[in-house]
Amino acid sequence: MDILTAFTNKREKETNQNMPERNGEGMKQLRKQKRVIPGFGLTLGITVSMLGVIVLIPLLSLIIYTAKLSWREFLEVVTAKRVLYAFWVSVSTSFLASLINAVMGLILAWVLVKYEFPGKKIMDGMIELPFALPTAVAGIALTHLTTKDGWIGGLFDRFGIPIAYTKAGIVFALVFVGIPFVVRSVQPVLEKLDVSYEEAGEMIGAGPVYTFFKIIFPEIRPALIGGFTMAFARCLGEYGSVVFIAGNAPYDTEIAPLLIMSKLQEFDYTSATAIALVMLVTAFVILLVNSMIQYKAAKKVV
Repeated sequence: MDILTAFTNKREKETNQNMPERNGEGMKQLRKQKRVIPGFGLTLGITVSMLGVIVLIPLLSLIIYTAKLSWREFLEVVTAKRVLYAFWVSVSTSFLASLINAVMGLILAWVLVKYEFPGKKIMDGMIELPFALPTAVAGIALTHLTTKDGWIGGLFDRFGIPIAYTKAGIVFALVFVGIPFVVRSVQPVLEKLDVSYEEAGEMIGAGPVYTFFKIIFPEIRPALIGGFTMAFARCLGEYGSVVFIAGNAPYDTEIAPLLIMSKLQEFDYTSATAIALVMLVTAFVILLVNSMIQYKAAKKVV
């Protein structure tokens, strides 16, 4: 352990020597460099305009439309038994799917970075398929796979375990949707990770498990958390790939996005926007937590 500590201290010392001084003229120079950006005023104006038109105005319209409800009416809508159960189904299945994605995505990223094998480029490209494939197409394909007559559903049906039209089917679809977020978050960090970290573990006689969890994992943990939270937020709002496989039974497999669509079909726009606002705030909180974690991780590096 003394060797590992000395190695870590040496790395930190080398990093600090290559950086400008934290106080005095060094920090002043850094601040000046950050301000000197060619075309900053123009690019900032374009950025704020695009952010306002594409993101802020649509979200504000959602809040304004919800404001037609009084606070009591809003609470009655979002705390109705059917709505609360839909929230629970969406949050629980999304969280479970994101946990699975965190584990499997880390393994996938590790294999793609650390090993060379035939078809590696093809496998790496397939990770992007959930991004490119229309969600409705994915939902139909996953449903056919998980029914009793499907390849996967038929296998599990022999043991009396149904997948399609159950919560397990929802989790299955959300794993498909969220896996790229974890892989693409962890993969670049693993590629840039210095091999000397692994060599340090070997120097102290540590096994592969100890080396991974005590030396490598702390370095990739912020990226893994970031991938998990982005997958979680994405899964919360997923509709197309889930609606076919869920079964959509109220108080059982009905998700919040489907309930929003049901309210819209009933022309109950205020209730739909109220439910959507809760989902929006939930996703925003998740992404805010992710940003805070990434910010703290970046400060530790600096």
